[in-house]
Amino acid sequence: MNQGIKTVIYPVKDIGKAKAMFSKILGVAPYVDSPYYVGFRIGDQEFGLDPNTHKHGMTAYYTVDDIKASLQVLVDAGAQVQEEIRDVGMGKLIASAKDADGNIIGLTQEPRAH
Repeated sequence: MNQGIKTVIYPVKDIGKAKAMFSKILGVAPYVDSPYYVGFRIGDQEFGLDPNTHKHGMTAYYTVDDIKASLQVLVDAGAQVQEEIRDVGMGKLIASAKDADGNIIGLTQEPRAH
C-alpha cells in the first residue's frame, strides 16, 4: 500500500548553513543531526538534508508497506533501478528508480514492528 510522499531529501553543499536555515523555516530542531544527514520531522513528514546527493538532486520518497513489491511495480512499468533496497539504519529501508524521463522516484519502508 502506498502511503504517499512523506519524505523529501534536499541535496545541500553546506550542511551547517542548511541546518540553520531549515531550523528557522520549519520552526523545529532536527531530530537527526550528523555530518552526513540532518533530518526534521513535521507531523508525519520528514525533511532531510544530505550533502552527498547532488548527483541525484532532490528526491521525494513514497512511503510504502512493501518496498520490494513496490520497486518491482516500478520496474515492471518501465523504470530502471537507481538505488537497490538498503537499510539506512534501525530497519528503515530505501530504494529508488528512474522513470523514462529521468525523474527519480524514491521509496521508503518504515521498520517493521516485531
